[in-house]
Amino acid sequence: MPALASPARASYDAVIVGGGHNGLVAAAYLAGAGRSVLVLERLGHTGGAAVSTRPFAGVDARLSRYSYLVSLLPRKIVDELGLRFAVRKRTVSSYTPAERGGGPTGLLVGGGADRTRESFARLTGGDSEYAAWQSFYGSTLRVAERVFPTLTEPLPERAELRARIDDEAAWRMLFEEPIGVAIEDRFADDLVRGVVLTDALIGTFADAHDPSLPQNRCFLYHVVGGGTGDWDVPVGGMGALTDALAGAARAAGAEIVTGHEATRVETDGGHAEVSFRTEAGDTGSVAARHVLVNASPRALAGLLGDAPPAPPAEGAQLKVNMLLRRLPRLRDRSVDPRDAFAGTFHIAEGYRQLATAYEEAAGGRLPSAPPSEIYCHSLTDPSILSPELAEQGYQTLTLFGLHTPARLFADANDTVRDELLRATLEQLDAHLAEPIADCLAVDAEGRPCIEAKTPVDLERELRLPGGHIFHRDLAFPYATPGTGRWGVETAHANVLLCGAGAVRGGGVSGVPGHNAAMAVLEAVRGATS
Repeated sequence: MPALASPARASYDAVIVGGGHNGLVAAAYLAGAGRSVLVLERLGHTGGAAVSTRPFAGVDARLSRYSYLVSLLPRKIVDELGLRFAVRKRTVSSYTPAERGGGPTGLLVGGGADRTRESFARLTGGDSEYAAWQSFYGSTLRVAERVFPTLTEPLPERAELRARIDDEAAWRMLFEEPIGVAIEDRFADDLVRGVVLTDALIGTFADAHDPSLPQNRCFLYHVVGGGTGDWDVPVGGMGALTDALAGAARAAGAEIVTGHEATRVETDGGHAEVSFRTEAGDTGSVAARHVLVNASPRALAGLLGDAPPAPPAEGAQLKVNMLLRRLPRLRDRSVDPRDAFAGTFHIAEGYRQLATAYEEAAGGRLPSAPPSEIYCHSLTDPSILSPELAEQGYQTLTLFGLHTPARLFADANDTVRDELLRATLEQLDAHLAEPIADCLAVDAEGRPCIEAKTPVDLERELRLPGGHIFHRDLAFPYATPGTGRWGVETAHANVLLCGAGAVRGGGVSGVPGHNAAMAVLEAVRGATS
């Protein structure tokens, strides 16, 4: 069923502002519980940042353009909503190229314990780093098993979560001391240290020793997903998830109206009115008992007429999508490119390199050796390519660059983007036996199939505040003053934040959408009991 041209009613039990994946999760749960639900989406389609598109003219490759891997989506949500959506495991966790002893080598993690152990020994000259790796990630696995189930429960108190984890060393490492302390205590090799640290920096601009611990919070969310910390490939691309969610919401009875931008939310705590503007410039409004805002805290403040949150959010990443005619050959001949690119291919992400990149960016300069990581979706899930492209050996590459805060692009986004992309690809080329440019496919107009998005681009295209992919810095998954019972509450009893900026938000998880729906249903039950 297509999206509606306009709301069918004047009043709803719940109006959801924003048709991203969290809003669609909330809509499916609430409609499934018998509530009347309207989703207002500004764009002409649902999905938000979790979409699949064909970005290259005349080329039948459907890429996950913005968000691209799945870890934090609970199986509980998939099962309860009856979603026809699947993920696949990557055969390799990561490959990190390096130069040692005057020649190319690298660290391959995955493909079995023996292969990983051998790779550690070849790189580091012994078994101690692999033993430390096993111990470290054994500890995070035990934390993941205990923390992940809590994400769809009412927020635990800090002491309650600490008791649930029941591991004082792990608690101190993740929740109390900068993650750099544990990394330096447990690992000796610079490259190994860097690979560990990267999970603390995805979408987060911070130093390993930042005492306010944004890097720890980022690291935690990157290692708890699914109770394992695995990052999986969405079959059919990320848009397959949001298409399934939109279908589930409509099947349950929710109305989805695209091309309608919410402009104002007025509430007395019991009843609300949501004003909107259409693409054609028309205006209107609908009434609601509850309003769920699947947008950033800054957007929520704007809708309510409140002061924006401080400090302002700032993203710090470069996202690059590529389509290749073939995978490039590596200088490290001991690794098949199909293994190296199947997992996360780390570039310029040694521990000292990451520290230098942060210092340079914090000082207002682009990193001289921009750190980034790449993976190839189509090696695990070739369904995103047309049969013809797959048969010819075409592959996708997704690159995520670190330590490039929005402030660096403020005055000349296009020029700085081009400079950063060139420098980033040079770092990749240093580990290839042929330039990546020689492997790029071309579109119907003869242009190379590559696109790059800075934080400024992401703010303009998706309204991510400051281009921040999590809408703001992540929070630890426990209650603090003002967080409310579910971590989605606001100062207004019937207005909830169900986007990535909620407590336990960030990533493609559906958790804030689920939790906002549960908060509404609890309120409804309380009002009728």
